[in-house]
Amino acid sequence: MAGLLPWAFAAATVAAQIPYPLVTNAGKHDLTVTSVLLFTTASVIHAVRTRGAGWAARMVMVSVGGGLAAEIAGVHTGLVFGRYSYTSTLGPAVGGVPVVIPLAWTMMAYPAFTLGRYTALRLAESRGRDAAGPGAHPSAMITALLGGLLLTAWDLYLDPQMVAAGYWRWSGDGPALNGIPLSNTAGWLVVGTLITGSLALIPRRRAIPADRFPDHLPIFMIGWTYASSLLANLVFFDRPGVAFAGGVGMGTLLAGTATAAVATRRQHRRAS
Repeated sequence: MAGLLPWAFAAATVAAQIPYPLVTNAGKHDLTVTSVLLFTTASVIHAVRTRGAGWAARMVMVSVGGGLAAEIAGVHTGLVFGRYSYTSTLGPAVGGVPVVIPLAWTMMAYPAFTLGRYTALRLAESRGRDAAGPGAHPSAMITALLGGLLLTAWDLYLDPQMVAAGYWRWSGDGPALNGIPLSNTAGWLVVGTLITGSLALIPRRRAIPADRFPDHLPIFMIGWTYASSLLANLVFFDRPGVAFAGGVGMGTLLAGTATAAVATRRQHRRAS
């Protein structure tokens, strides 16, 4: 029964996000904060159950602390992402950054890490390497890069939606994609890679057997985020450019992961 708890929060997240395109601005604000809290809780509980409370606590410290530090630097100096500022619509703030924002980094950094780790593990298996023991880090560099790329691709959906909702504003000139400065995309890649790379280096005391895959929930949430964002931008928000950019970005990474999984399974069948 306890194993269903993270899935209950994941289901609640989906339920909170479905009506988002259909409600007024005030309702959007409430649903945004609610879905971040639910999604974050699902990620943390899943991390505790599959990797242990100590690992999960470090994951929260790294993702919340790293995300908050990067956001404060961005808000006050323009470094990392470019010049922007938050409005008051997302609630209480620390250093000019709404508290819900670093939680959103944890919310999605954990699934991004699991996808990067899964792909790195499949690549390691295809080369005949053992990467499943306690404390093992299946190519932390690959995990970090793929996790950072996924977070960056997700932001191709996220930033246009949040700016349209009035949660933050960009200032300054320079090249942009769908109204969002490309400096922000570069910043997401740097910060996302650093955070997911740091997660890949956290020691894991409990071993996960090679024949057991524990990360269905975070991978499901990535798939849901991809599909729901694509549908919302195409059908409800009338933003085909955003749908294309996010769809190609996230879709390419998910397709690559699926290809690596299929290739590994074929190799196992041949070996048996």
